[in-house]
Amino acid sequence: MRPVHGIFVETRLRELLKSGQVQARVVAPVPWFPFQSPRFGAYAQFAATPRFEHRNGIEVHHPRYLLAPKVGMHLAPYAMARAAWPTLRQLQRAGFDFQLIDAHYYYPDGVAAALLARWSNKPFVVTARGSDINLIARYALPRRWMLDAAAKAAASIGVSQALTDQLVRLGADANKVKTMRNGVDLQRFCPEPRTGARQQLGLSMQKQYLLMVGNLVELKGQHIAIEAIESIPALELLLIGAGPLRQSLQATAQRCGVADRVHFIGQVAQDQLKWWYSAADALALCSRSEGWPNVLLEAMACGTPVLATAVSGTPDIVNHPAAGVLLQQRDPAALVAAWQQLMQTPPSRAATRAHAQGFSWDATTQAQLKLFRSLA
Repeated sequence: MRPVHGIFVETRLRELLKSGQVQARVVAPVPWFPFQSPRFGAYAQFAATPRFEHRNGIEVHHPRYLLAPKVGMHLAPYAMARAAWPTLRQLQRAGFDFQLIDAHYYYPDGVAAALLARWSNKPFVVTARGSDINLIARYALPRRWMLDAAAKAAASIGVSQALTDQLVRLGADANKVKTMRNGVDLQRFCPEPRTGARQQLGLSMQKQYLLMVGNLVELKGQHIAIEAIESIPALELLLIGAGPLRQSLQATAQRCGVADRVHFIGQVAQDQLKWWYSAADALALCSRSEGWPNVLLEAMACGTPVLATAVSGTPDIVNHPAAGVLLQQRDPAALVAAWQQLMQTPPSRAATRAHAQGFSWDATTQAQLKLFRSLA
């Protein structure tokens, strides 16, 4: 299981269900794999995923589909749809005759949703999340299938204006594209006293900490922060997340002579992240591309300002001094400059929290209800 994967999708659904005007069942196919041994990495996590679970009161079904090596990227949409179809039919026979399919990520999920919508004769909506439009759409065949799905969808949603603009540039009908940004859970992510947070985590009150939260992959740019702290002797780096680049990042820290100041925390449960956000002096996000990075809002909701590359939806979030500083370039020197700028006039934690409070889920929930009513 991957309990922190796609958490913003779950959160948007939970917020929608709070309205009391929607019922939902989740069908989330996972690749079939026979072994649960940890030595098989992510594939073992697929194998360990239950066929059915309740998450925060939501029914979630996990049918299996075959993801073939090398050709899996092209076959995944059809394989996902074929795996999900019996579950959808079972839900209908059990009395849940859904009126709408709400899919997340354009590829392969959105393309699979287009097939399911055709087979069930139901309308469907697809939400673009970031890498689907910014990265996967660079491949000709997936891009063609994504645009075909967009043409057949009742509507497409982008989580930032930059993402919806990119979807239109790719060829989607601008009249069917809507922007509905992610919000932040202001109850789950709230400021804790920095002293108490550091005591709980075993961190020093005499040191400064820069936090990064995300998968350890090149896209997220942890290597940039490791190289940057070489120029900031008093700063320590906390890396939350797991991924294939951990050993490479450790080697980078050794090469830069900062291995004793780079701390690999591993994965942290969502309900524990507020302690790390509250303990840090700032959060860094050095991504090459993003859709709508919720990690920025989570940090700010805990009173912690951010340093972030100006990609996709990030400038819409970091648009006030209380939020933090945007990097001028995606490199270590720019991160050092942003850190120094932030430390010269750091915003109050109350001001940073107040900025995050402007990004609640209410507007997005109402926009979804309006859209779904018009379709169903």
